[in-house]
Amino acid sequence: MTIARLPPDAINQIAAGEVIERPAAAVKELVENALDAKATSIRILAEDGGISRLLVEDDGGGIPRDQLSLAVERHATSKLAPDADGHLDLLNIVTMGFRGEALPSIGAIARLAITSRAKDADQAWTLRVEGGVLEGPMPAPWPNNRSGTRVEVRDLFFATPARLNFMKSPRSESLAISDMVKRLALSRPDVAFTLDLDGRTALKVVPEGSDAASQRSARVAAILGRDAAADALVIDTERAEVHLTGLAGLPTAARGDARHQHLFVNGRPVKDPLLKGAARAAYQDVLARDRHPVLALFLEMDPKLVDVNVHPAKTEVRFRDPALVRGLVIGALRHALGSSGIRSPQALGQATLGALGAQTGFGMPWSRGGGGQLSSYQPNFPAYQPPAGAIEAGREAGSLLAGFAEPMARTSFEAPTVAGAHVEDETSYPLGAAKAQLHATYVIAETSDGLVIVDQHAAHERLTLERMKAAMEGQGIARQPSLIPDIIEMEEADCERLLARADEFARFGLGLENFGRGAIAVTETPAILGKVNTHKLLQDLADDLAAYDEGLSLKERIDEVLATMACHGSVRAGRHLSINEMNFLLRDMERTPRSGQCNHGRPTFVKLSLTDIERLFGRK
Repeated sequence: MTIARLPPDAINQIAAGEVIERPAAAVKELVENALDAKATSIRILAEDGGISRLLVEDDGGGIPRDQLSLAVERHATSKLAPDADGHLDLLNIVTMGFRGEALPSIGAIARLAITSRAKDADQAWTLRVEGGVLEGPMPAPWPNNRSGTRVEVRDLFFATPARLNFMKSPRSESLAISDMVKRLALSRPDVAFTLDLDGRTALKVVPEGSDAASQRSARVAAILGRDAAADALVIDTERAEVHLTGLAGLPTAARGDARHQHLFVNGRPVKDPLLKGAARAAYQDVLARDRHPVLALFLEMDPKLVDVNVHPAKTEVRFRDPALVRGLVIGALRHALGSSGIRSPQALGQATLGALGAQTGFGMPWSRGGGGQLSSYQPNFPAYQPPAGAIEAGREAGSLLAGFAEPMARTSFEAPTVAGAHVEDETSYPLGAAKAQLHATYVIAETSDGLVIVDQHAAHERLTLERMKAAMEGQGIARQPSLIPDIIEMEEADCERLLARADEFARFGLGLENFGRGAIAVTETPAILGKVNTHKLLQDLADDLAAYDEGLSLKERIDEVLATMACHGSVRAGRHLSINEMNFLLRDMERTPRSGQCNHGRPTFVKLSLTDIERLFGRK
C-alpha cells in the first residue's frame, strides 16, 4: 500500500464530520463565534430540526470585508495570537473557539452564507460557500448602522448525504438544538438569547439583575424553571485560585435523570464525568441512586490550569489537578447541603395546595367576579349526612359527638412545653408548635405564618442516621480482620488504582495489600457490612475509580447499611405521639443537618403559608 495525500474535499469532509455531527453542533459553533465577537444579543432560527435552514445573527464586532474569505479557510482564526517569540500558547486559551474549523466545516457540507458588517464600516458584505466553493464577497443590505454578523446555513449535509441517514427526526434534532442553546444561555447570563424553531419562539431570555450573581440566578430560573431556582442552594467557594459558584438543587427537588446537571469551565459548557461523580458522592446519603440533583456549577480558573484542546467539538476538558477540582466540588456541595438548615421545596407546597383545591371540587385559586368580589360558587360534593340515629343517640348521651367515628386527627391537652417554653412561644420556631397527629403518621404544627405537616417516620429516620454517622466518625469504623486474607485476582490497571488509594480505603475499614502482579490481598473489611463478597466489592471500587476517580461503592455500601439500620430504629408510622414528643421531634429536626429530606431524598415535611391557605378558602 502506498501513502498518498487525501484530496482537499475529502480532508474537509472528514474534519467536518468530527466537528459538525448534527445540527445542534453547528449551532454551538456559530453561537460561540458570536460570543467571542462580544455579542450582547444572539438570535437563532432553525427549520426542520436545522437540516433545511439554520440562522445565527448577532450584534458583535463583525468581520471586515478583506477577512471574510479568510474566515472560511481551515485553521484560520482571530482568537490565537503569537507571543513575542512568535509562538502560540495553546494552554492559555480565553475564547470559546480557537481551532478555525467551524465555518470551513459547515461550508464543506452545506450551503453557507455569511453577511457581516464590521465596526465603523460603511457597508455590509456577503460571502457564499457551497460544498466548499466560494462566491463573493459582494455588497449586502444590513439593518440599522450597527455592527454584527448573520450566518445562514441551508441544506446541512447535502454534500455528505450518507450523514443524513444518521439524523434523527426533525423534532429530536430541534430538541437537541434547544438543549444546546439553553446550555449556552446558562453560561452567559449577560447576553440575550432568542431561539425560533419552525416559526415558533421556543426561548427568549434577556439579562436580568444588577450583578453577576443576580443575573445568574435569574437565568437559571428562566432556563431550568422558577421552582429549580427557588429550591436551590447557593454555591460560592474558592480553593487554590479555583473559584466555584452556582446553584445546587435540594435533594427533595431531584430529577429522574442527569439532564439538568450543568458544568461550566471559564464560561464554556462542558460534559465531564467529574460532575457526575462529584454529585453522586456529595448527595449519596440524601438521594436514592436513581435520582439526580439539579446543578448549575461555574468553575473559574487560570486558563493554564485546564486544557480545552482535548476534542474537536470542545465539549471535554482536562484539568491539570483533577483531585483539587473534584474535592472542591464535592466539598462545596456537602457544605451547602449540611448548612442548608430545614427547607422544603416550594413547588411541593404549591402542589399540596393544588391537590387540596382539586379535592374540594372548586379548585384553587378562587376566581373573582366584577368589583373585586368573590364569584358565587356551588360546591359539587354532596352535603354531609350523619349516620342514621347518630343525632338521637347523641341527644340521649348528652353529646352530639356520640355515635360518630373517632376523629382521624388526634390532639392532646397535656401541658405542651419543651424545655420550659410555652406553646404560644413555639410558633416562632421554624417548624412551629405541634397541634395534632393525623392517622398516627403525620404531625400537624402551627407556625407564625402558616402550618407544617411532618412525616414522623421519614423525619426520625434522618435524625437517627445523622446520629449514627456522627457516632461512627467519633469512634471510627469497626474492622473485621481476616484470619486468612482473601486473594483477589484482577487486571493490573485495576490493582494499581486500588492500591494507590489503599490509605483512603483503610479509613473505611478495608485493608488492601499488594500480592504480586494482578492480585490484591484483602486483610480486613468493615464489620458493619457483615459477610461481604470481596471480589465484587473490589471490582465495583475499581470501576468507580476508573469512571470518577472516587471510590464511591464502599462509602455507599456503608451508608446503605446505616440507612437501613436508621430506618428500622426510627419511629414508625402508626405510633401515637404525645404533644411533647411531637414538639421534641420538631426541635430535633431544626438542629439537625439535612433534616428536610429522608435518607432516600423524600421530603420530611411540607410547609403551607397562611396566605395560601386563606386563598384556598377564598379569604384573599
